Amino acid sequence: MSYGIVLALVFGYLLGSIPFGLLLTRAAGLGDVRKIGSGNIGATNVLRTGNKGLAAATLLLDALKGTAAVLIAARFGPDLGLWAGLGAFLGHLFPVWLGFKGGKGVATYLGVLIGLAWQAAVVFAIVWLAVAFLFRYSSLAALTAAVIIPIALYFLSTPAAALLFVVLSILIFFKHRANISRLLAGTETKIGAKG
Repeated sequence: MSYGIVLALVFGYLLGSIPFGLLLTRAAGLGDVRKIGSGNIGATNVLRTGNKGLAAATLLLDALKGTAAVLIAARFGPDLGLWAGLGAFLGHLFPVWLGFKGGKGVATYLGVLIGLAWQAAVVFAIVWLAVAFLFRYSSLAALTAAVIIPIALYFLSTPAAALLFVVLSILIFFKHRANISRLLAGTETKIGAKG
């Protein structure tokens, strides 16, 4: 593995590991978001505080850290953008600052996608919104989109990007395994419900 790839991974990881959901809810005086709902630091759980503005800000910032990692690293080589995107995603899922217990990665996944292939990000958004509107489950929407995206990337982008998102989608499913169990049991929390 080259020096440039290692730097891109580390840079992406550090950027991705910034826990915006936790920082924003604490700054707003709402305490530790990990102590409510799912215990997750992402936008869906921040929404359970009842503060839609903070949830939207968390979603935006968690996505932007993925996009920024890709775009900055890609200036030094297109392949480095892929590695930085992987690093940002891993940083969000496993941040060193929180004992490697981070978010589920959906917003950062989308952010990396925007940086690499915005057309596929549009596909993600359409699939997510359609499933969320029909079923009111954020997790189901994310999992459905995560199945579609590697296929969309295969046709819209490079094989390397498609392969990266196969890996990211597997990690999305891994991080959502408790949600999958709840979906199957019919006990998953719907969008907008307080935990």
